[in-house]
Amino acid sequence: MSFFLKAQPIIRQAAIARPSPRLFSTAVIYQKAPTETVKDGLKAVDRTVSDTIVAGIDKGIEVKDQAASTAGMKAKEAQGEAQEKMGEAQGKYAEVKGEAKGKAQEIQNKAQS
Repeated sequence: MSFFLKAQPIIRQAAIARPSPRLFSTAVIYQKAPTETVKDGLKAVDRTVSDTIVAGIDKGIEVKDQAASTAGMKAKEAQGEAQEKMGEAQGKYAEVKGEAKGKAQEIQNKAQS
């Protein structure tokens, strides 16, 4: 073997040294072991599943926020209607109270005469 092939560190067991087109140098070709290929495939599947789950969680949060927003709007509408009815009732109460005072004053005036 040449000096350069001996001096080149081999990182993986499946590495193959081949001569480079340049003079006086070599390049190392790395081949994946079957276990590494399986690991890469499993990582890809895991990543896809994780992304899908995260997208589902995000969609659930979005739906929850929309439901809360809709419920909040309905509650505000109901509160507005309740305040409106309360105002109408107070107006009617004041009207009836005024009429009762007027009738009482009228009766009192008749009694004095």
